[in-house]
Amino acid sequence: MKWYEKLQKRWNLKSGKQVAIVLIVFALTGSTAVSLKMFILEAAGMGHDTSPWIKFPFVIIMTFMIYQVLLLVYAFIFGQFKFFWEFEKKMFRRFGGKSNKNKKTDE
Repeated sequence: MKWYEKLQKRWNLKSGKQVAIVLIVFALTGSTAVSLKMFILEAAGMGHDTSPWIKFPFVIIMTFMIYQVLLLVYAFIFGQFKFFWEFEKKMFRRFGGKSNKNKKTDE
């Protein structure tokens, strides 16, 4: 099985074209988020004299938050919003420790 077929199956996508679009969205989102790093630092008033102990965590947190927004923006532009919305919800459930598998239903 080829790598893109594995991704198609894992992500439950309909075609190789959709796999390509999803990969393009990830690439554009990552490139844009990293490109905005200097703008983020300047907007926050952080320069060369700012301690790395402050700057590094700030950049990581801000880049992460901006990445999430950009991911949905690019997903919308490329017609893959539904896939990425579910992808992000699944990711945040993992971060938060919440899982549908662990939920008990009251019956």
